[in-house]
Amino acid sequence: MTDLGARSATFRSAAMAGPAIMLLGMFMFALNDAMGKWLLTNYGLGQVILIRSLAALLILIPLLWQGGIRPLITAEKPLLQFARVVFSTMEIFCFYYAVVYLPLADVMTYWLAAPIYVAAVSPFLLGEKVGWRRWSAIAAGFVGVIITLEPSRAMFTMPALISIVGSAAFAFMMVSGRSLRSTPDKSLVFFQIVGAALAGLVFAPFDWAPIGSASDLVLLGLLGIVAMAAHMLVNRALKISDAATVAPLQYTLLLWAVVFGWLFFGDMPRLSMLAGAALIVASGLFIFFRERQLKKRDSVLPAIPE
Repeated sequence: MTDLGARSATFRSAAMAGPAIMLLGMFMFALNDAMGKWLLTNYGLGQVILIRSLAALLILIPLLWQGGIRPLITAEKPLLQFARVVFSTMEIFCFYYAVVYLPLADVMTYWLAAPIYVAAVSPFLLGEKVGWRRWSAIAAGFVGVIITLEPSRAMFTMPALISIVGSAAFAFMMVSGRSLRSTPDKSLVFFQIVGAALAGLVFAPFDWAPIGSASDLVLLGLLGIVAMAAHMLVNRALKISDAATVAPLQYTLLLWAVVFGWLFFGDMPRLSMLAGAALIVASGLFIFFRERQLKKRDSVLPAIPE
């Protein structure tokens, strides 16, 4: 095989592997969420997050040790790193609180709106320009969130409000990540896991329940391991494939949330949730591809109004 043929085969292999790895990563995230919802019926929120975080650290620390601890000590922008940890810790507590009371698909729908929040705040926090097309998509995405909330019935319930707060915290975590591009992914994940572990350590004594069986202990530990595996799969997919190819596959989370919600918890998706989710997904995809289009244009042309 010629060098050109070998390179072509390698490119095709990566093009096929990237989406497959991303799909597996999304499946692992959804499985982690379903396991968390299941375990929270018998164990406390702080307890679950503490054990989940410790299990994840057991996997992550050896990986960090191989690369040395210098990236952790010399991390850029310490105050922003701390703010990101606060947002990530708030996000995970809100998520697991919400799934106790709401169907998985509903909670996932709120979280999938996070890229829309990022686009909405980026002009004010990052100085990025957002034109009328993306503002229209942002508005449509917010309408989708309102439809999912069902204002006449559920908008002011605590789980729904906690979901909105959690998805907003997730969005701010994403925004801060844009300003920490020089920090290695492993370091960012380490900081947020440590933050969650410390918060879990504070709250676990207030709602600790005796672990009833060895299988439950294994499941509690698997929460962190599955989440770490999901993070690694997603990062790997983004490294070997173009973001435009694999990033939209994050919305398969919603499909798995519907499937797992029905299979394990008997939840049937509401019509309002499906309608709101459709608007949120369409808005998020438009924003993503519009940003890609503008970046390509600006790389070859002077900046012009959208």
